[in-house]
Amino acid sequence: MTIEIKVPQLPESVTDATLVSWHKKPGEAVSRDENLVDLETDKVVLEVPAPSSGVIKELKVANGATVTSGQVLAILEAGEGAVAAPAAKTEAKAEAPAEKAAAASGGKLAPAAKRMVEEHKLDASQISGSGRDGRVSKGDVIQHMAGKSAPAEAKAPAKQAAAVKLPAAVGSRNEQRVPMTRLRARIAERLIQAQSTAAMLTTFNEVDLTAVNEIRARYKDKFEKAHGVKLGFSSFFIKAAIEALRKFPAVNASIDGNDVVYHEYYDFGVAVSTERGLMVPVIRNAEALSFAELEQAVGDYAKKARDGSISLEELTGGTFTITNGGVFGSLMSTPILNPPQVAILGMHKIQERPMVVDGEIKIRPMMYLALTYDHRIVDGRESVQFLVAIKDALEDPARLLLQL
Repeated sequence: MTIEIKVPQLPESVTDATLVSWHKKPGEAVSRDENLVDLETDKVVLEVPAPSSGVIKELKVANGATVTSGQVLAILEAGEGAVAAPAAKTEAKAEAPAEKAAAASGGKLAPAAKRMVEEHKLDASQISGSGRDGRVSKGDVIQHMAGKSAPAEAKAPAKQAAAVKLPAAVGSRNEQRVPMTRLRARIAERLIQAQSTAAMLTTFNEVDLTAVNEIRARYKDKFEKAHGVKLGFSSFFIKAAIEALRKFPAVNASIDGNDVVYHEYYDFGVAVSTERGLMVPVIRNAEALSFAELEQAVGDYAKKARDGSISLEELTGGTFTITNGGVFGSLMSTPILNPPQVAILGMHKIQERPMVVDGEIKIRPMMYLALTYDHRIVDGRESVQFLVAIKDALEDPARLLLQL
């Protein structure tokens, strides 16, 4: 019995996907639920599993093609004793060098890395992976190509020299041209959309994290033993932001056409930097979660985003977003809105600085906070008071327990 392997139903917000790479070729046997092909959307990489055990009879779509919901990708001959038909010329094209390279490297090529290996006809077995379990990333491929280019230029015949001698350039002048991934293109589109449609303004403040550090130092061991998760900073900032949003509901709003939607719940987007680009998983009803549940949710979503196992539903929605550039050493920045939300909170590096406290100079762990907001909806007064409310809650965490 033959079975058509089709593109799964894509969400309404996603119109098409790019076929990144096949994991099987015509004539190869597959097991039920084995991943056959990777499809890249604007947000995530989707895996298409085999609906039944059998043999791949024919590939209908080659690597790099754009596909839509329900489109036939391949024909599967179901059954353990199935025999595949001879591969056609179009099928041969589908077996790209990237697939051979993936097999040589044990299947540890990231989707973006596979595309580069295929385009530049590289041998993946010669590329060292810096990721977990030796996984090869796009950066590893670029570094490998940069290492190969210098010797290649040195071996070039003298006949290839230009007729007119020009001044020699100083230093390396290597270049690599690679297509922008769908996720990176989508990020660029949303950033341009935010800048062209919203009246963005950023206000700043700073917070003394002495009290939060003392709580973490005093209870971190008991907290981890009781809940199985470390007590970080994320839960404190989310809790403080929730209390501030209760006081200033306009900051928790979103724009829908000509309407302003004031949300009476708090779905927090937490920006996560991944190999493929920035993703924003959403913690639903964050106001109902404890400190431990918030820490667990942030950790789980970050891991899933970086592993590529996060779903589209987990990246959809959100009423307010938090981004932390401090993990990379950023001291101050102006974050860009995540439409249709009207505000985003930027956290930064915690740095000890001399501060005047009760007339004395003391060393304090300080962090700059930045709130970028849509001035069409949020007034300057509200934005400043919102940051002050977060500052007050973090400098006196008892306010979080009393919701003051």
